[in-house]
Amino acid sequence: MQLRPQAPAAEASVREVPAPEVPAPAVSAAETATPGTSVPEAAAPEAAVPGTRAPEPRLSALLVPPSVTSSVPVGVTPTAGGSATEAPTGGKPRSGDPIPGLYHHPVAEPDPVRVEALSAKLKVWAMEEIELYPPEWEKDFDGFSTGRYMVACHPDAPSVDHLMLAARLMVAENAVDDCYCEDLGGSPIGLGSRLLLAHTALDPLHTTPEYHPDWEASLSSDAPRRAYHSAMEYFTRAATPSQSDRFRHDMARLHLGYLAEAAWDQADHVPEVWEYLAMRQFNNFRPCPTITDTVGGYELPVELHALPAMQRVIALAGNATTIVNDLYSYTKELSSPGLHLNLPVVISEREGVSRKEGYLKAVEVHNDLQRAFEAEAAALAVACPVPALVRFLRGVAAWVDGNHYWHQTNTYRYTLPDFW
Repeated sequence: MQLRPQAPAAEASVREVPAPEVPAPAVSAAETATPGTSVPEAAAPEAAVPGTRAPEPRLSALLVPPSVTSSVPVGVTPTAGGSATEAPTGGKPRSGDPIPGLYHHPVAEPDPVRVEALSAKLKVWAMEEIELYPPEWEKDFDGFSTGRYMVACHPDAPSVDHLMLAARLMVAENAVDDCYCEDLGGSPIGLGSRLLLAHTALDPLHTTPEYHPDWEASLSSDAPRRAYHSAMEYFTRAATPSQSDRFRHDMARLHLGYLAEAAWDQADHVPEVWEYLAMRQFNNFRPCPTITDTVGGYELPVELHALPAMQRVIALAGNATTIVNDLYSYTKELSSPGLHLNLPVVISEREGVSRKEGYLKAVEVHNDLQRAFEAEAAALAVACPVPALVRFLRGVAAWVDGNHYWHQTNTYRYTLPDFW
């Protein structure tokens, strides 16, 4: 399936969403009404049969018409197809190599000019505007390479300001994960309360005049809430109300996944493999590709986004990309105290296999999810060939590819185990 990043010019029927340069937003931002969008009825494609491998469809003529040329100033070349890297003969892969056997679509290096501009602007926001991290964490902030990540994932973004919408939210989500859940002061104890209060920075509290000032003051009480609040205010200024609500809903899913993982941590419980995968469907990257239309400067109408087939495609994309994270961060997580849950570890523990066998089986789980995503997305594009829907599917596929690229090439954070 060729859902690769070559964005068409905006269709006349697609609502354009500008992302102008705006000053730091106030506590609340008014959302403008969105005119209703009429869309044709579309039958959802039949789901793939569990346990079977769907064929890789070839739909480049449908998804990227030959007459369409991209005007996006990003150095991204559509790829001819996916690949599964062969296992090296000399043992461990070299630094920056893809995981042997992992099915993925390589991408070209992101435009360095755009990466530099985005990175500089993002750092000013994080370090000066909201004072997200202390100076001693600056090296890790730079090493995350958010600018390169977002440029790779959103090749059809019209401008750096559009990319900033995604970049701020990515940084804010990482701050919550690091400071509330992980290694920068995080703990499973009391996590529910912290997440609930932080979520009100995304989904504002509607209360009485007496108690509103206390809530408003709480939005700047810690770095994660400052980040959530500021990033969301910028986003709602550029997004439509339905896009903003969609993102809030996906962030609630994310927080639910955080809580399940924290509960297992507190109870020293290793879930069954299927239970772990259920948690990862919530604690995953879904909020990132689901905003691909806002970052692209258009809107996928709510009627199309809500299609069961579209929801399945988005879920599969989120699941596959999150297992990529499990695989690339595996050795990094080995240094964490205690038993850090990821898919290879859970497979090893629950199925009684070696760590190497658990890891290699997790690669196959990813490959099955990735192929299912591609097959379902292609079927949906055939069943409902609305320009906005096809463009959105192409954008989600670009995000999946860019996410793999960032994990593969971020040698500051990740190294691979010696399993080959």
